[in-house]
Amino acid sequence: MTAKAKKNDGTLCVSIKDDMTIYNAASLKETLLGYCQPGTHELQLDLSAVTEIDSAGLQLLLLLKTEAQQRGFTLRLLRHSEAVIEVFELLKLSMYFGDPIVIPANWKKS
Repeated sequence: MTAKAKKNDGTLCVSIKDDMTIYNAASLKETLLGYCQPGTHELQLDLSAVTEIDSAGLQLLLLLKTEAQQRGFTLRLLRHSEAVIEVFELLKLSMYFGDPIVIPANWKKS
């Protein structure tokens, strides 16, 4: 699992560089839950490099949302990839996460 993190005044920005699938869900879960530490006020996940997401990846995002609510920090999903947008639209999860989804003009939904 590859994730790049930057912290700035309690805001942690994490760019996920792998697919969010069953094949790497365990290591991704361990890494992302490790960022849910006291002193983090906001966790931002950049999802632009996620080319595939399955139910295990979706469960991880739902877990992070729950952790954020329980621990009192904000989870923000940023720069949703086409794969993430398709899953969110299919399952009508955009409102649950509450983050704006920007669809690029050159995006071609198959």
